[in-house]
Amino acid sequence: MTVAAVAPRTPAAAAGLARGDRIVAVNGHRLRDAIDFQFHTGDERLELTVERAGVTAVKRLRRSGAGLGLELAAPRPGDIATCANKCVFCFIHQLPTGMRKSLYVKDDDFRLSFLHGNYITLSDLDEASFERIIEQRLSPLYISVHATDPELRHALLGRPRHSAEILPRLERLAKAGIRMHAQIVLCPGLNDGIHLERTVFELAPLHPHVATTAVVPVGLTRHRERLPALRNLTADEARALVATAAGWQHRWLAELGSRFVFLADEIYLLAGLPLPPAAAYEGFPIAEDGIGLVRRFEDGFGRSVARRHAVARRRTERDGVGRRDAVTVVTGEMFAPRLRALLAHGGFDPATVRVAAIANDFFGRAIGVAGLLTGRDIQRHLATRADLGRAVLVPAVAVRDGDGIFLDDLTPADLARDLGVAVKMVQPTPSALLKAIRDS
Repeated sequence: MTVAAVAPRTPAAAAGLARGDRIVAVNGHRLRDAIDFQFHTGDERLELTVERAGVTAVKRLRRSGAGLGLELAAPRPGDIATCANKCVFCFIHQLPTGMRKSLYVKDDDFRLSFLHGNYITLSDLDEASFERIIEQRLSPLYISVHATDPELRHALLGRPRHSAEILPRLERLAKAGIRMHAQIVLCPGLNDGIHLERTVFELAPLHPHVATTAVVPVGLTRHRERLPALRNLTADEARALVATAAGWQHRWLAELGSRFVFLADEIYLLAGLPLPPAAAYEGFPIAEDGIGLVRRFEDGFGRSVARRHAVARRRTERDGVGRRDAVTVVTGEMFAPRLRALLAHGGFDPATVRVAAIANDFFGRAIGVAGLLTGRDIQRHLATRADLGRAVLVPAVAVRDGDGIFLDDLTPADLARDLGVAVKMVQPTPSALLKAIRDS
């Protein structure tokens, strides 16, 4: 494992570890990956076998608090277990050609599921991996189920050569006490209706080991040449699904103590129905899968606005009325109406805080989330606006962590140069957005 960074005044810094060091063993245990590193660094006193410039040395350190103060480098694409399936809805198969190579990596790696919450199919998991998951208690894992009917699931995964039956694998992990979160990518006409009902009712007996089941709508780009014919969920289907899921949640809350099945925010937005209250998300355990993100943001926005307005009133009373400069806030077409309503309800003048709903021409208009916006689509849309104000605020989820590059390889600096105005990347939290608006 290669050290990517060492924080100052930490056990790792005191032991003399540095960026670029390769940690090959902990207390005599050889390391295969970051999971082994985590597993073997729980002791208070540690001996790390480290290679630096071809020289091997032992670094002794003593844990103080929760962390050692070092960050490990992300795995290289060649180190990741890739997916052998050809799922009919696979988003990577819908990418256009010519993008950077890392975007085409299809991972199906239980290590990334444990470390980062990536969803895996379990279809390629060998016996040694099963035993390792159980031995090292790698929990929770995030499982792409899609259907429990063996033949249907086999078809959804693109009819791979190996078995795609999922329930025996889940039952084995559940028996070992591994906590799991299941996901169903809903493809209308394939795994909805009675097939969806069968899937969730066959998963429910595995609760609490299968802690949640997320139902998310299929995402279809305009780059689907020579791919199976699929369609998006309609508004009427979304409304019917919300009603059906509400009935399931009522039943399972009584029987299991949990609502168990949770619908993606997109389904409520498509249906034009209110999102459930925060309590209905039971702590937001799968918010990163788009389950409750909007509710958490909107509730947090209301609280943050109240605090900001109190501070602003005190500042105005002290310093007098300040200058009001305009700012443009970028988001996707799906969330834009709700963001405008939030800002208006929070007392922001739409003439000074302007929401720009960016159409996703790169992937297609069916993709309306902010995280899949490209730099060129943002540039193309904003170039038609006469006045962008003092700054353009772009959600940071639209760029890749680390290097801050959009999916089409443009950078925020490129966007700022083309638009002639400052571009600020903003974390998708209410406090970060309000601070960026205030600072701009």
